Amino acid sequence: MTTTQTSVVHDLGTLAHRLSHPARTPCVCEPPQVLADRPDGTVVRSGAIVAKAHAADTDREALAARIALAGAPQLAGILLPPLTAPEPAAPTARPVTLWPLGAPVDPTDPGAAPWAEAADLLARLHRTEPPFPLPPMRGPAKAARAVARMRAALQGDATAVPGAPAALSGDAIAPPRDPAVGPGDATAPPRDPAVLSVLAGWRALPAWARGEAPAPARRAGALCHGDLHLGQLVRHPAPDGPWLLIDMDDAGVGDPAWDLGRPAAWYAAGLLAPEDWSAFLDAYRAAGGPAVPSDGDPWPALDVPARALTVQTAAVALAKCAAEQRDPDDHEQLMIESCARIATLPPELATGPAS
Repeated sequence: MTTTQTSVVHDLGTLAHRLSHPARTPCVCEPPQVLADRPDGTVVRSGAIVAKAHAADTDREALAARIALAGAPQLAGILLPPLTAPEPAAPTARPVTLWPLGAPVDPTDPGAAPWAEAADLLARLHRTEPPFPLPPMRGPAKAARAVARMRAALQGDATAVPGAPAALSGDAIAPPRDPAVGPGDATAPPRDPAVLSVLAGWRALPAWARGEAPAPARRAGALCHGDLHLGQLVRHPAPDGPWLLIDMDDAGVGDPAWDLGRPAAWYAAGLLAPEDWSAFLDAYRAAGGPAVPSDGDPWPALDVPARALTVQTAAVALAKCAAEQRDPDDHEQLMIESCARIATLPPELATGPAS
């Protein structure tokens, strides 16, 4: 942890403790607990208060709109509402938000994963009219950052994924001969089959799903979470309150099918059990979710988001493997293989259920 990171963690812990601990009473509080510490989000808990420092390059106006959305009365019972943060004495390098503590999903008990509850929350979110102007949902932009992260991690031979063919220098691959590389790329990728399949899958996506163009009007108007996974749910009040969605950093208006894209991608790759996928999809439909038809085949609506989330997940996996000089684990390998599969299929066949 760098000195700057240590300072952020300390400041967040102090702020959360000050708000959770009654003034002028003896302090028997446990030390603040670091829940996450990454450049895009540092999260520290003290007592029943959670403080989060967002990325330094965060669009503060857009973040303010997203935090206001979480506190809007129209979203009560769907989104965890924020706490009021005290005004800082001076401008901070990273914007800070405050939240009540919730009980997260237990990662050691997959059988208790609240897939149906997550789907119901999504359907209710998607059905709610935006209460005020909001920025676009950032899902496609997040996918683009994942691919850029993979490219950066795999630039040279020294960062090739262990066990993969040796990477060649960028000049060794001519873009016209590599269908995964467009004429606007500054450097060509290494000749690693896994990387090439990720890039091929990326190039096959429509521009809006790569964050390079606005979403089509028919896909652009719904309230979206933007980064749905089970880590984005908590029970509040803890430990037995209702499930609520958290983490609004990527929320906004867009295609509601994007929020179903990660579960769909996991199901297509064989990571999500058929019964869990059915529970998720059935609950979403029962709650009137608009992302898919109320019956029949959901895949025409889910195809592009599921492919995009497959590419994003595989790209992040390859970047992590390169940085940590290790082979992909079983789950990462399944997503990489799924990416390779969809890269060879026409879009309408790319993300059907795994056989």
